[in-house]
Amino acid sequence: MSRIGRKHIAIPAGVEVTLGEGNVVTVKGKNGTLTQTLHPDMIIKKEGAEIVVERPSEDKLHKSLHGLTRTLINNMVVGVTDGFSKTLDIVGVGYRAQKTGNGLTLNLGYSHPIVIDEIKGITFDVPNSNQIIVKGADKQVVGQVAAVIRSKRPPEPYHGKGVKYSDEKIRRKSGKAGK
Repeated sequence: MSRIGRKHIAIPAGVEVTLGEGNVVTVKGKNGTLTQTLHPDMIIKKEGAEIVVERPSEDKLHKSLHGLTRTLINNMVVGVTDGFSKTLDIVGVGYRAQKTGNGLTLNLGYSHPIVIDEIKGITFDVPNSNQIIVKGADKQVVGQVAAVIRSKRPPEPYHGKGVKYSDEKIRRKSGKAGK
């Protein structure tokens, strides 16, 4: 039995959850509205101030979808109440970021600045020129936008320069071993 799938999801005050036809789950809260269509085989019920996810059988597919479905719904509830964030660090001489209007301008050693526009539901914070915080209600979109920013100049293993996640460890190489 799935340990995660068995857990009930508590609906906090101020959050409205609606279950539609074809397992369409809509969650409304202070940070916005999230809608997601989940697998039609899963059984999703609202019991009072909790959401319960059950599986119809003990098939391998249903077992694997059980915990996934519960986690996706929980991420939606957490996203509209608290939100998600990813912190990126910029390492390198002359590498910096600045917030401009509704976007982000990155100087990462190329001959041109890189401009990344904010998309709906995502905001950028730049506390200093070497740190970027990506915030939003949808965990998947926050992670994707952070990955796109990191891909503009991934950290390299010799000097560690580039854009990295704040909790990421860079495996360093020794470089040339002269005789």
